[in-house]
Amino acid sequence: MVVTETISGLREQIARLRQSGKRIAFVPTMGNLHAGHVRLMQEARNHAQAVVASIYVNPLQFGQNEDFDSYPRTASHDKVALLSAGVDMLFKPAESEMCPRGREAQTVVEVPGLSNELCGAFRPGHFRGVTTVVNRLFNLVAPDVAVFGKKDYQQWLLVRLMTSDLGLPVEIIGVDTVREPDGLALSSRNNYLSPEERKTAPRLYEALCRLRDRVLREGMHLAAVEENAVIDLQSDGFRPDYVNVRRQSDLQLPGADDRKLVALAAAWLGQTRLIDNVEFELKS
Repeated sequence: MVVTETISGLREQIARLRQSGKRIAFVPTMGNLHAGHVRLMQEARNHAQAVVASIYVNPLQFGQNEDFDSYPRTASHDKVALLSAGVDMLFKPAESEMCPRGREAQTVVEVPGLSNELCGAFRPGHFRGVTTVVNRLFNLVAPDVAVFGKKDYQQWLLVRLMTSDLGLPVEIIGVDTVREPDGLALSSRNNYLSPEERKTAPRLYEALCRLRDRVLREGMHLAAVEENAVIDLQSDGFRPDYVNVRRQSDLQLPGADDRKLVALAAAWLGQTRLIDNVEFELKS
């Protein structure tokens, strides 16, 4: 696996891959890799002859009083995971490479509207930071395909919208959430959970599954099922930010004729904010 920390080194390696006629798939990450990330890299291999990953803890997507400084940085562990996944190249830039004029002077890219809903309503500026850095990475790596996990459903959709709006020649692939045996969605932030919180955490997924089943059984009484899910989570010790059912295609409120839906939730358990979602489809 080739490792480069500079844009010049990255471009040199990308040029070599292009000269050899290889199709390139890209998996951007913030490190602290787990089996979910490995699954993304395995999927990337299905779409290209060369897999490039990046590790960059993006300061632009962290708000005030969020966990940028304490976010887990696990270089040795990550190297093993990347090698096991068969990654060909790792781009691991310093902040000076990604924001050469500083954070405040960095040109930003934002998808209006949806960036400020759901998680965006509770983390102002978060998705602007995501799309700004993902766009920069796309321009530097110039991949044919990029692979994202659908656990971060809103992020995945915003990257798709940004790529389409800017006319970037990158195919965006979404990969289903990888879960622990008890249903908990894999996430780097699961490491923050205490042993007791870890026992409780799968109930977020369980609440979304109950919501899905109730909608499938009783129809589109969304306000009631969303409220019941919030009450369920509160009774389990969560502090929900939101529980909502939206249209899969654009995360807008579903209409009477919409069939492909997704239930999304964000909730705090102790000091840890967990997110999850469940896709489902109504019968005609």
